[in-house]
Amino acid sequence: MNAEQLSMRLEKVASFIPNGARVADIGSDHAYLPCYLAKQGRITSAIAGEVVEGPYKSAKRQVEATGLQDMIEVRLGDGLEVLEPGEADCITIAGMGGVLISEILEAGKNKLDGVNRLILQPNVGANSVREWLYRNGWELIDEEILEEDGKIYEILVAETGDPLAPYHDELELGLIFGPFLLKRKEAAFLKKWSLEKENWRRVLSQLDNAQPSREVDWKKQELAGKIRKVEEVLAK
Repeated sequence: MNAEQLSMRLEKVASFIPNGARVADIGSDHAYLPCYLAKQGRITSAIAGEVVEGPYKSAKRQVEATGLQDMIEVRLGDGLEVLEPGEADCITIAGMGGVLISEILEAGKNKLDGVNRLILQPNVGANSVREWLYRNGWELIDEEILEEDGKIYEILVAETGDPLAPYHDELELGLIFGPFLLKRKEAAFLKKWSLEKENWRRVLSQLDNAQPSREVDWKKQELAGKIRKVEEVLAK
């Protein structure tokens, strides 16, 4: 992967960035996404944030190699600490766990003034991100799910608005499965939840052989409930 050609996952993230946006890419790694967007003429400026020294230096080298220093600034810092309020109107966070993405957003709430769009790609735990968006006044406006190199990724797009709007009467299911993904039920969605269901069944089978205890009973009930929910969704 390079600044000329992104992975399918990052290409899909890029497709949701409005033309002319001022982007902050948090956890930018090699700054491939902002470099790609700048070379395409899609953005007016970008901040590439990295918390780890190695990726920070890689991102700086990438920006310098592509001659984009006037458009992209690479900053070292934790999460949204790299931003000043009003510096970006679109924030991307891709390639982390959903809990970590939620923690970054929570810790940097004061940096979200003036931000019109969040594009978030959790590797796991997308439900945690949906819950954070819902609790904090962000409306989920679209979702995508795709499979690349044997892994399944979800992409969530949110704007300030009515956080309840996409869920209608299915808030609980929507937060778990994704309201837009539930409607479309694409192949990657069906595969993801079929695999999750089989994994939970294996764990449940192992618990059947465990020493009986209140904790084991509670865990079995929790897993059985999750399996039922998935079976209902897949059967619809």
